[in-house]
Amino acid sequence: MNNKSDQQGLWRRAATLAEQTPEDRNRYVDLLRALAIGAVVMGHWIMAAPYFDGTAHMDHLLDIQPWSRWLTWIFQVMPVFFFVGGFSNGVSWDGAQRRQQAYSAWLEARMRRLLGPAIPLVVLWGVLGIIGHNTGVHPQMIKIGSQVSLVPVWFLAIYFVIVLLVPITRAAWQKFGMLSIYIPLALAVFGDWVYFNTEQQWWGWFNYLFVWGAVHQLGYAWQQQRLGGIVPSLLMALFGLCLLIVLTQFGPYPTSLVGVPSQELSNTTPPKLPLVALGLTQIGLLLSLEGPMRRWLARGRVWTATVLTNGFIMPVFLWHSTVMMLLIGLSFLLFPGVLSTAPGSTEWWAMRPIWVAVYFGFMLLGLPLFVALEKVVSGANNRSAPLLVLALGGILICAGLALLASGGVTGSGWSGLNWLAICLPIAGAALISLAGKSHVAN
Repeated sequence: MNNKSDQQGLWRRAATLAEQTPEDRNRYVDLLRALAIGAVVMGHWIMAAPYFDGTAHMDHLLDIQPWSRWLTWIFQVMPVFFFVGGFSNGVSWDGAQRRQQAYSAWLEARMRRLLGPAIPLVVLWGVLGIIGHNTGVHPQMIKIGSQVSLVPVWFLAIYFVIVLLVPITRAAWQKFGMLSIYIPLALAVFGDWVYFNTEQQWWGWFNYLFVWGAVHQLGYAWQQQRLGGIVPSLLMALFGLCLLIVLTQFGPYPTSLVGVPSQELSNTTPPKLPLVALGLTQIGLLLSLEGPMRRWLARGRVWTATVLTNGFIMPVFLWHSTVMMLLIGLSFLLFPGVLSTAPGSTEWWAMRPIWVAVYFGFMLLGLPLFVALEKVVSGANNRSAPLLVLALGGILICAGLALLASGGVTGSGWSGLNWLAICLPIAGAALISLAGKSHVAN
């Protein structure tokens, strides 16, 4: 991808795909997906604060400079992911039903695109964990490195559960309309009330389903043209912003919309009502711009660039933190002086654009490999496993990804690793693959 001919080849292929785009496709969905990925990547690359003062430290900007927690109101874009996902899943499931495609075949295709590309990442960090443990790397550094690198996979875990339920949630939308949004929202409110007012805080974990499920249902509403228009969208954004301010500045919720290492209470684990308010704010603002943005995306070069960007979206999402952490680890090992600037200082902020450029450059270098791995594990396959096996395999993968996102690869097992967390996704993928082969043979 470094030479001009390769770049021209990529652009030509993207242009060919762009020309084949159906007229009725909402191109704004694809742009929002790309922008959301960009916000996630930039946020992670800015917030990481490695520092060397004779000892290696892996700090977090949100701890060092509390004012930066306001930045999470911009870089926390998970509501946009689930909103766009609702739109896309609605279109995809409706199409599958028109083609009379089996649920198992539809689910396997979605699973390959969502969960398959995460397996090489899990294997890599398992190998790096073994190497680090046996070469004297401090377990805490392995834990931090792997945990930061694998944080993106938590989204895949909960999103797959939402995808698994699409036939039910889509049917609920078709029968109850907007009521199918209000019910999970009411359950999310109840979940937060239980979390803050009783000792049954475990109930709050159901908000992974209620909060993100409600935002996903909003995507159905958009796809069915029940949302939109400049004035209604701006009113939604204003209501969401006011609610967000009230909840975080006058209520029991923290200002940061992502977890802060030094704070026990988090708006994300489990998800809480400020994320719903943020979602209303973001969705309202974005929908108010839909008209002019769709006209802009009708331009050939703009749409081609969007298609090209979306072609790399999953590898970038999954691997950007790993690229960052590997570069930081190598810097600690070989060039610790480059990390001697105190995080949060004027000099440190002045260096941020340079570090982001370095991360981006190495991301581009690794992108051909990451894309190749994605194609290998998520390519088209006519060997469909039985539905029960797909569901079981998917749950195993999601459980492992959730454990890895929570604690990294370190643990009390052999070589100091959490082998349960590492092996669950691999076992789930192997189960689906083997069942698919056996199903074809029979």
